Amino acid sequence: MERYSRVEKPKLGSPINENEIRITSVGLIRNYISYAITLLHEKGAKDIVLKAMGQAISKTVTISEILKSKVSGLHQDVNISSMSITDVFEPIEEGLLPVEVIRHVSMISITLSLSELNQNSPGYQAPAQIDQSKPLYQPNQARLPYNAYREDSYGRGRGRGRGRGGYGNYKGGYQGKYNQGNYQEDYQGIDMP
Repeated sequence: MERYSRVEKPKLGSPINENEIRITSVGLIRNYISYAITLLHEKGAKDIVLKAMGQAISKTVTISEILKSKVSGLHQDVNISSMSITDVFEPIEEGLLPVEVIRHVSMISITLSLSELNQNSPGYQAPAQIDQSKPLYQPNQARLPYNAYREDSYGRGRGRGRGRGGYGNYKGGYQGKYNQGNYQEDYQGIDMP
């Protein structure tokens, strides 16, 4: 396909609803989660819709599961579909014909709602039990200091060594005598400086 260049089509800009979040593969998960929580709590939205295509589908499922664990009482409805996209490639060299390539892209739409959704839908999930969902961070909780569990700890990690050079006072290197290609096993006669 190095002899062809893809023809850019004008994007059909379908309007985005106020409660709709379109997830891309380059966006950060924490940004999507904070925006969704803002929509539910501060803007008073009763439901939100997460939409994604292709490689962003797994990220969308992760975001919906995190939201269900942070916001209790969320009903979920999942719709899966696919879409055909036709790409047109124009030839760069003379004598070649234009090429059309049809590709099928998977799509997902996850609706999270505080009110009850259609329970007969195949993608419906009831809200998690109250004891299963984790509450949001409580800033008034007292935290123990880092080394409160072990009084003798000085805040150092439990790593294997102390940087380069191995363990303890070992400085590395061979300190025996090398005598005409043979190593001497007896170090009694070695004068150490």
